[in-house]
Amino acid sequence: MCRNIKTLHNFEPPATEDEIRASALQFVRKLSGFAHPSHANQVAFDRAVDQVTAAAHELLGSLVTNAPPRDREVEAAKARARAAERFPTA
Repeated sequence: MCRNIKTLHNFEPPATEDEIRASALQFVRKLSGFAHPSHANQVAFDRAVDQVTAAAHELLGSLVTNAPPRDREVEAAKARARAAERFPTA
């Protein structure tokens, strides 16, 4: 359920609006227990996603670091290598 919640800070290029919103959506889904809320809960669910997205933007915009930005391709390759180790093919 939380596959889109990933580190978004200190990457080059920076996290996109879609990545931040996808993480916010997964976070709200996890908290609420709803993958798809009922019609009665849709407004509250959408408002929560909007608020978490805004909070994530604020957080990412205010974080500081002295470390050089990480490269998305390098980090993706590392993740694939870890996955291959954890889940070897037959």
